[in-house]
Amino acid sequence: MSRLLLMFFMLNLLLIAPLWWRFGEISAYLLAWEALIIAPLMLLLPAGQARRIVGVGFVSWIVLVTAANLGDAATQMAFARPLNLYLDVPLLRSIYHLLVGNVGQLLAVCALLAGAAVLVAITVGLARLLLPPVTYSVKRLPGAAALMLMVVATTSAALELNGVRLVDSARLPMVNTTRFQWQQITDTHAARLSFTAQLEAAPLEAQSLPGLEGHNVLLTFIESYGISALEDPRYADVLLPTLADMQQRLAARDLHVVSGMLKSPIRGGQSWLAHATALSGRWIDNQLWYQLMLDSEHSTLIDDFRATGQRTLSVMPAITMAWPEGEAYGFDEIAAAKDIAYAGPALNWVTMPDQFTLDYTQRYLLGETPVFAQLALISSHAPWTPILPVLDDWSSIGDGRIFAPWEDAGDPPEVLWQEIERIRDHYAWSVDYAVKVTGRWAERVVDNNTLMIVLGDHQAAPLITGDDASAAVPVHIISGDPELLAPFIKRGFVPGTLPTLEESSNAPRMSQLRHWLQADFGELANDVGADSETGKITDSRSASGSKTMTRTQQ
Repeated sequence: MSRLLLMFFMLNLLLIAPLWWRFGEISAYLLAWEALIIAPLMLLLPAGQARRIVGVGFVSWIVLVTAANLGDAATQMAFARPLNLYLDVPLLRSIYHLLVGNVGQLLAVCALLAGAAVLVAITVGLARLLLPPVTYSVKRLPGAAALMLMVVATTSAALELNGVRLVDSARLPMVNTTRFQWQQITDTHAARLSFTAQLEAAPLEAQSLPGLEGHNVLLTFIESYGISALEDPRYADVLLPTLADMQQRLAARDLHVVSGMLKSPIRGGQSWLAHATALSGRWIDNQLWYQLMLDSEHSTLIDDFRATGQRTLSVMPAITMAWPEGEAYGFDEIAAAKDIAYAGPALNWVTMPDQFTLDYTQRYLLGETPVFAQLALISSHAPWTPILPVLDDWSSIGDGRIFAPWEDAGDPPEVLWQEIERIRDHYAWSVDYAVKVTGRWAERVVDNNTLMIVLGDHQAAPLITGDDASAAVPVHIISGDPELLAPFIKRGFVPGTLPTLEESSNAPRMSQLRHWLQADFGELANDVGADSETGKITDSRSASGSKTMTRTQQ
């Protein structure tokens, strides 16, 4: 009986522990029925080839399910959505590069090797556990007890599958996870076919925007600037005074600002999906949709502004590797990290501070020709250390060497990230820096012939915002010409730098931005609304319903 108890305990722990991390509850998840079926079954099967085959099958299944459940917990924590194997496996490379940027290549490689070693150890340990050197005979008490236990567990599992839960804290994690991931795969594949067909059947045509002809249009994304930064008192106490000061400083220079909100397609990361959504006018909430959109030669704001006569520019200081997506977009010029002459230090993940990026853009990239520029600021990207001040003397920035004193300022990420409240403080300070420096830059570059659109790319991870935070991000539209802002006021934006926070749950989708620009500044009225945006997966595990279904399943 000791062998049976050991096998059950180890299997049960392996299957249930990921649910503790995922849901933060222990008492609700104590028993995996599969553990009470597999343990006695493997002891009752006679030694031989058949038992080895069954054992290998169970080991493979358990390892895959455990990895999927751990991945689901990690994905929920980082992106506030469930793991989707169909979409997320291609992101493993991006995760590695994110680790390298946050903790360095050595620690990143060590972490991956440690994870691989744990996986191997689990696999070997399971194989030894499920292929014991002894077998039970039903003619003896241990074997008879094992058989009875297996029958009871199998019956209870069958009832569970039919909606009858005999034990409140018992679940079927292997079955539920397998069914869910398979459903994800089939649903996502069907949605992929539909999205591809709709891209071909109902393309969004490029349209010139004569209302913005001869203007600089600066689409400026601030990393992790979500509406929680203004709603949550922990962050609002830092950000709201900065926004109030920004409004006063802009007004003192005869510049006007209106603010509103848009709903981002993602949370916690994958900023390029938000960029793609704003540029394309399509709802791009996963990597596959992103690639399909680019491969389809779908038109974007780049095409709209090229048709209007602007030079198109992308400023991407976080891009440190080849970026074929930039070529697919068709920008006239791309300024990635290697293209920006920065001589200062890297600041953990951040290749260069936002103030340098903005100053460099103004001095070397804007030029005399009207430009449409997409800028992706990164100082407010995790790990949110060090925190820089905004330099009042922009002429001192030069090639960036002035930032050298901050290279080792503050705690390194591995120290900071040991305390949740300190992480949250640093998040607020880093977003405050990014918003403040963007506002100061607007004072320098915005005039009557400029429309500057400042918006967050997405909310920060649930660690910062909580699990149920809105997906909305603040949007600030700045210009010296109030006529350029009038269309946004008609769409619900309000004067000043503070949007109407009470409406965050009903914020329009970020994909609407392109439709608005075409409708308000284009040659032809374009009343394409949110319903025309295609490709969002609306199955039972969409972002809005994923948590409820997971709880029900598990």
